[in-house]
Amino acid sequence: MVLSKFMPQNHKFSERFAAMARNAHATSQALVDLLENYTDVDAKVQRIQDLEHEGDRLSGEVTDLLAESFIVPFDREDIISLNGELDDLVDDMEEAAVKLSLYRLARPMPEMVQIARIAERQCALLAQGMPLIEDSHSKMGDLRRIEKEIRALEDEGDALADQVERTLYDGVQDVPAMIAAMRSGEIVRLLEDATDQAQRVVKTVASILLKNA
Repeated sequence: MVLSKFMPQNHKFSERFAAMARNAHATSQALVDLLENYTDVDAKVQRIQDLEHEGDRLSGEVTDLLAESFIVPFDREDIISLNGELDDLVDDMEEAAVKLSLYRLARPMPEMVQIARIAERQCALLAQGMPLIEDSHSKMGDLRRIEKEIRALEDEGDALADQVERTLYDGVQDVPAMIAAMRSGEIVRLLEDATDQAQRVVKTVASILLKNA
């Protein structure tokens, strides 16, 4: 059952989603720090893993809350989708960080840093916009602006990933160099996945706004 304006509101969902968006932003900031200041890699990766575990905890709270709530602020299917997409966003960033540690990259590619910065900007916008999700009538303009900016940033991430793909194997002449290029390409794709996932999150938010306008 979706609540109407005549029903008492249940703000617990928007509070959890706002907390998940803040956690995603903290994860993106930690990822940028890892890539820009490529020292103490294992400790920084552990920090990102801790944030991923916090994301799992918050996602579990949403699932439990949904199971026990009669009144919900919007469609249950949308709650499930948004919960999963925010969780996947953090998972993508955490996986990229773990691969950096596992593969023992000597240094990140410049494009990795650039795409991580894009993901951080997207997550900052999500953290800014998520608390407005139940106040969509008065904040529709702000949310639309955030949606547009996140989509534009995703296009930037795609362009950078395509650029890497075109030149990834230039100058590769032996097996070790081939392996290093393959591993770098995998990490770039994971980072791009995070920017794609941020767009999926904001797309679901936009769908919720349209349904409840």
